[in-house]
Amino acid sequence: MTAYQQQIIDKTVVFVKRQMGSNEGGHDYWHVYRVRKTAEYIAQKEKADIFVVTLGALLHDIADAKFYNGDESKGSVIVRDFLHSLRLPHALIAKVEHIIRYVSFKNRYEVQGHLTPELSIVQDADRIDAIGAIGIARAFNYGGYKNRPLHNPAVPPQIDQSKEDYKNSTAPSINHFYEKLLLLKDMMNTETGRQLAQQRHRYMEEFLEQFFKEWDAEFD
Repeated sequence: MTAYQQQIIDKTVVFVKRQMGSNEGGHDYWHVYRVRKTAEYIAQKEKADIFVVTLGALLHDIADAKFYNGDESKGSVIVRDFLHSLRLPHALIAKVEHIIRYVSFKNRYEVQGHLTPELSIVQDADRIDAIGAIGIARAFNYGGYKNRPLHNPAVPPQIDQSKEDYKNSTAPSINHFYEKLLLLKDMMNTETGRQLAQQRHRYMEEFLEQFFKEWDAEFD
């Protein structure tokens, strides 16, 4: 990365911290920090454009629609205005906007035909942060933020939801594992992402086994 590119990245970090400083704990700056680190690691392994990947990772969650009354255009507008203020080339801005538009799990049915190397990497990094120990913590943190029950055996998971069903779900937190988190391992785009996802996936399976034993008060 050139000195000029590093200056742009440094300014972007300041902007993201300011924009996301008061966000819910699973979608705050530290989520972005982890996604950036993971995305840069994957980009190095996959030999992708690390500048575009880093910008995309830093800005991917700048205005998550779930915190903006479902408005999926807000993030692109904020990102476009910010990158224009840095006088970046239109082609570069378009690449970053493309990542913002398609990175989300809820858009998985729309992304076919739109994957680029940079989007593939940021998407993998974002999904890796949704699984494993961090993924478990984030799932229950968001459930608490939305005042959802941990588990309700009378409310089964809804597998293969439509985009609207997923966006409007109010299901217990444990359902999220079956509706999204356990699916992510097989949705990785890159070989590096697939490798990183394996251990985190196993950790979630072990957690769920223990969770249900304790829920049902089963003792060996």
